[in-house]
Amino acid sequence: MIAIVLGQLAGLARSMLVASSFPALELDAFSAANRVSETLFNLIAAGALGSAFLPTFTSLLVREERKAAWKLASSLINLVTLALCLAASLAALFAPQIVRYLLAPGLSADSNQFQLTIDLLRIQSISAILFGVGGLVISILNAHRVFFIPQITAAMYQLGQIFGVLALSRWLGIYGLAWGVVIGSALFLLVQLPSLFKLNGEFSLSLGWGNSDLHKVIQLMGPRVFGAAIVQLNFWVNTNLASRMAAGSLISLSYGFMLMLMAQAAIAQSVAIAAMPTFSAQHALGKQDEMRSSLASALRGMFLLALPASVGLMMLARPIVSMLYQRGEFNATTAEMTAWALLWYATGLVGHSIMEVLTRAFYAQHDTKTPVLIGAVAMSLNVVFSLAFSAWFARIGWLPLGGLALANSLATALEAAALFIVMRKRLGGIEGAHIARGFAQAALAALGMSLTLGLWIPLAGSLNRWVVALGGVAVGGVVYGLVMLALRVPEIQSVIRLVTRRLKRQ
Repeated sequence: MIAIVLGQLAGLARSMLVASSFPALELDAFSAANRVSETLFNLIAAGALGSAFLPTFTSLLVREERKAAWKLASSLINLVTLALCLAASLAALFAPQIVRYLLAPGLSADSNQFQLTIDLLRIQSISAILFGVGGLVISILNAHRVFFIPQITAAMYQLGQIFGVLALSRWLGIYGLAWGVVIGSALFLLVQLPSLFKLNGEFSLSLGWGNSDLHKVIQLMGPRVFGAAIVQLNFWVNTNLASRMAAGSLISLSYGFMLMLMAQAAIAQSVAIAAMPTFSAQHALGKQDEMRSSLASALRGMFLLALPASVGLMMLARPIVSMLYQRGEFNATTAEMTAWALLWYATGLVGHSIMEVLTRAFYAQHDTKTPVLIGAVAMSLNVVFSLAFSAWFARIGWLPLGGLALANSLATALEAAALFIVMRKRLGGIEGAHIARGFAQAALAALGMSLTLGLWIPLAGSLNRWVVALGGVAVGGVVYGLVMLALRVPEIQSVIRLVTRRLKRQ
């Protein structure tokens, strides 16, 4: 969690610098171009990253088949590198067609923004290759219970972009930021290599076509790649629709989603990443009762942390965005658009957090089909919701980009609910009463927090925006914590006992 928070703080610093340094038209082009490299990484590398490779690799390690585990890792790294090199080359070659017909048809083919998007796409496609290899290295380290270094990679990626803004952009403009993406992705990989080498793994250049473990990973990858394609389709649809909206819509959606993901990463990703090797080992050893208990604890924790974060982001969206971004090229209009997107994205924070844990529980059971099928249905609904809600918002006089954010939140909530129902049936229950009590306690505390913030915002409205935002976070957090203490929530009591023991030792 500490490593992820550091990465999120670095990302926040990067986004603040970027927002103030480049106009909305250039940032829209950058955001659209970056979609291609992210799609390549998610389709080719991420399919193997957690859902297929990690459970198989972990199973070989716990069965003490170390040589077979490293043969699998070598073959997969070689194959992913080749596949991403080919895909990135094709994306660069056909960049004009991708931008014109798929990515951002709202941009005029004769405009400078259209050509800028093409140029940035070609530069940033290099990062997909580095991310692909780095992502597999993360899985190798996680399987060996090494978590801090793999998660500090996010901070390294952000530092590369910060270098691009502060140094390269002086001579290259927005192109400096694109090269910063490439530098950051290189750091993403390089920072992990010392930890990888310490494992003394036996790497080879073989593609491992006769390796049965590789065949198993590829079979598991199939559904996951399909699911990732459906998810990426949603992002492409949103980019497509936003390119037809007011200038600044693309970057406003990107920043709003990023702020929601910052909270989700600190709350859910840290728990899910650390829990997956445990889930995988428990499943491999047939300890279903222990897995049920571990999953229930993780889900309950998600409600206790994600619900207040969701309410806080919704109520403080405008002062938070103003505090972080409204300076330089990032004007009041763009800040208002970003806050509007954040408001609707924040409604889906709980769903995103729950899904982060549940999907890893399925992957730990070597089941990629179930979450992919559910995800495909949910993301198909997301496309329908995006078209319907954006049109509806425009019809009633609201900014239509908010409809795109709401579509994502609703589809994610439905997906999380379906995953929970299936997993509960599979495990014979997930301590539902215990989880429900946690949700009720979190909801009651969040209600008290929201009422307090409802009073705080108008009272502090004339104060400095930093006071309004940070004061709101502090006031809301204190109220939430006090209500949780009054309700005697077990997790809070455990934290207090842990801190008390630590203080006594000192």
